[in-house]
Amino acid sequence: MSQEHDHSAWEAIVRAARERAGARQSSMVERFGLAGDVQFYWSMDDARITWSRGGETFLSGRITMIGSVSLPRQTWLWSWANDSLPALVLGEIDQVRRYGEANDFPVLPWKGFNYHPELVAEARFVAASVLDAEGLWTDTVDDVQLHFLIHDLTLLDAAV
Repeated sequence: MSQEHDHSAWEAIVRAARERAGARQSSMVERFGLAGDVQFYWSMDDARITWSRGGETFLSGRITMIGSVSLPRQTWLWSWANDSLPALVLGEIDQVRRYGEANDFPVLPWKGFNYHPELVAEARFVAASVLDAEGLWTDTVDDVQLHFLIHDLTLLDAAV
């Protein structure tokens, strides 16, 4: 890294990213009715997520895996550092790492770190901002919490 980490710059970036992500998240949930009795299905192999209600799929989008939390170990791992993930689900996540390197924001280019909920939240918001995501999504499978960005949401014909 070329210079010393400027924590106040990081805080400003996080604050702006949090506001933007919060507004986009609220808009996404409200616009597409993603609260309540909604089911979802995601696939890392084709980097897609769909939502359904009452057995009818009504919304589809592209996902980018941000990272994961190992709940037993209490550690975060960026998706770009996880060799077991399909390339398609990584999308442009490497841009987040490069953004961190270019701006001397250490948490973004670290492969992983000890799990601190607020630090994970900050990393997610900044990733959403850097990659211009429409929303964020989280799911827990077994002992792993998975974090995704949502892009390119499309209402399906049955929902129109």
